[in-house]
Amino acid sequence: MTQTQPETGVTTGGAPHVLVIGAGPAGLTAAYQLVKRQAKVTVVEGDSVVGGISRTAERDGWRFDIGGHRFFTKVPEVEALWHEILPDGDFIMRPRMSRIFYNGKLFDYPLKAMNALKGLGIVEAFLCILSYVWARISPPKDQSNFEGWVSSRFGRRLYGIFFKTYTEKVWGVPATELQADWAAQRIKNLSLMSAILNALLPKRNQKDITSLIEEFQYPKFGPGMMWEAATDKVISGGGDVVMETKVRTVHRKPGVGVVGVTSFVTGGYGPGAGARETSRTDVGQESYTSCDALVSTMALSSLIRSMDPPAPENVRAAAADLKYRDFLTVALVVPESAGFPDNWVYIHSPEVKVGRIQNFGSWSPYLVKEGRTCLGLEYFVFEGDETWNTPDDELIQQGIKELAHLGLVPADQIEQGYVVRMPKAYPFYDKAYKGNVDTIAQWLATEVPNCYPVGRNGMHRYNNQDHSMLTAMLAAENILDDAGHDIWAVNVDDEYHEEVSPAPSQAAAAARPAIRV
Repeated sequence: MTQTQPETGVTTGGAPHVLVIGAGPAGLTAAYQLVKRQAKVTVVEGDSVVGGISRTAERDGWRFDIGGHRFFTKVPEVEALWHEILPDGDFIMRPRMSRIFYNGKLFDYPLKAMNALKGLGIVEAFLCILSYVWARISPPKDQSNFEGWVSSRFGRRLYGIFFKTYTEKVWGVPATELQADWAAQRIKNLSLMSAILNALLPKRNQKDITSLIEEFQYPKFGPGMMWEAATDKVISGGGDVVMETKVRTVHRKPGVGVVGVTSFVTGGYGPGAGARETSRTDVGQESYTSCDALVSTMALSSLIRSMDPPAPENVRAAAADLKYRDFLTVALVVPESAGFPDNWVYIHSPEVKVGRIQNFGSWSPYLVKEGRTCLGLEYFVFEGDETWNTPDDELIQQGIKELAHLGLVPADQIEQGYVVRMPKAYPFYDKAYKGNVDTIAQWLATEVPNCYPVGRNGMHRYNNQDHSMLTAMLAAENILDDAGHDIWAVNVDDEYHEEVSPAPSQAAAAARPAIRV
């Protein structure tokens, strides 16, 4: 039943009522932190499955980790929260391994200079080194885009082999249209020369050279296990988690901020992983919920579109200009012997559309069935384009053909196939995104101060799962303690996520703030 919108927000004088949009890592982290401190919390989730992109999709007993989630973090508070949500016995340690498939060969990733040059052969390796030397003598003039940033550090020839094809598959545009922010966040930040020195210098002289994690924690039934447990904790703590319901309108009042939201029942059926058709009879029904504060993980562009009264024209224009990249996974059941030890393999072969292939059995033996594994072929698309709209059976046949073409698995070894679609998987880092996000963030801070965008889509930032959780933790402290954390400062450094820094001294560790932003 539709309720009447009140004139102001809820001002009970007691614990605040916080409405959280989205039951992914950021939304559930915020909700859990809030209920632990006796705040009243309502979580509204449009799908029938919690976890967002970090869910575990399940089909016929097979479990799929959508996008792949290594549980590794440099933030101790996030690490502690993982183990507060899930008991230690639900985690397993898994080896970290990923490689690049190019020209029929597998190369280590992140690139190791000797491995890459040896695999390319003497002639190509020599040309790559010459290309790198030229990049040092005459670096690209424009390093603000992905192509210039990477070419300046590896040379144009290695860039063309190991970075260009995959990146353009991921984003669907020329690499010159993608900002260097993407490279700084997702590529190991070293040059070809430092990689060579890393390989050649004695270990005793490598005191300042960081290394990559060799293993990571993983919930044995996939990342969704974490968020299902978090949902239970929110509910047992007194919070409400309302599934299959989407926010249509965010009501705000000048001088107050958000006072409530109007939502409607979706039925939970859609392209998201693991969605199922509902038996609910109230699909389409609207309701109004009052709140003192709003934590939003919905797409930042959607948040601005939902505002009533509307945001100013320049803010709406900035929101409309934000873009997203979507993807789908074709999961193919194969004999266990047809798998590989990698968590995933990047496919740089330009003649196929698949961009990356996961082996779900390498993530956890609990995701697959005895004697078999499941390979997840990832296709990067725009929602509504030709590939997105291709029927599942045709996508499965395409995946089978591409696996065979790459020489990875013969077509006659494929036993079964499934398709999982995931909209708005990646915020798009085009030339205008940073200015657009700044415009929106400044307006929200001034005019809607009790609205807290958090998480990947909520902030239009390519956050990892732990960064998304950290933004939610800080938002909860801002709501309850008026802590004044700058949530937008999370994950702005260029340090590679899976790089392990040298251990700090005890004095330095003691001086480090509890939460670094």
